[in-house]
Amino acid sequence: MMTVLSLTDCEWAWESPSAEESLRAGEGLGRVLRPGDLVALFGELGSGKTLFVRGVAAGLGCAPEEVHSPSFTLVNEYAFGEAGPGRRLAHIDLYRIRSAEEVPGIGWDEYVGPRYVVAVEWAERALSFLPPDHLRVRLEVRGSDRRRLCVQATGLRSARVFREWVTTLGVCLDAS
Repeated sequence: MMTVLSLTDCEWAWESPSAEESLRAGEGLGRVLRPGDLVALFGELGSGKTLFVRGVAAGLGCAPEEVHSPSFTLVNEYAFGEAGPGRRLAHIDLYRIRSAEEVPGIGWDEYVGPRYVVAVEWAERALSFLPPDHLRVRLEVRGSDRRRLCVQATGLRSARVFREWVTTLGVCLDAS
């Protein structure tokens, strides 16, 4: 059964029945992301944020098995496509920062801009630094492998990403 979504909301929630489906959803998102796009990930510890980023990386053409949580290094970079300038995924994990004042010190301004696709775990720790136009993905634990993904576009660019992404997942968009 196809899901119908109104374009007026640019919000959507989806139940993922398994880790594999969450990975597939991330992969679908990765296929439509372009340098300059930022995905802000929210969710409790163990909600599947890193698994989702692994899917994003696969969709971009990175080796997903190389994607690991950068909790200790704060940022991992992965090349995708033909690995030229602007062909990198910056995977940022803010779990270990103590306050938002630390965000600039990780090279935030270098990553958030037109050169990288950026995925930020624990994005709530950098709310004041997020660009006005980004895609928000909240992962909620619903069982051992089940997750609820709540997605929100915050601007025109992220709305384009949002529409293209949900279309790849077989969601029918209602243009009303």
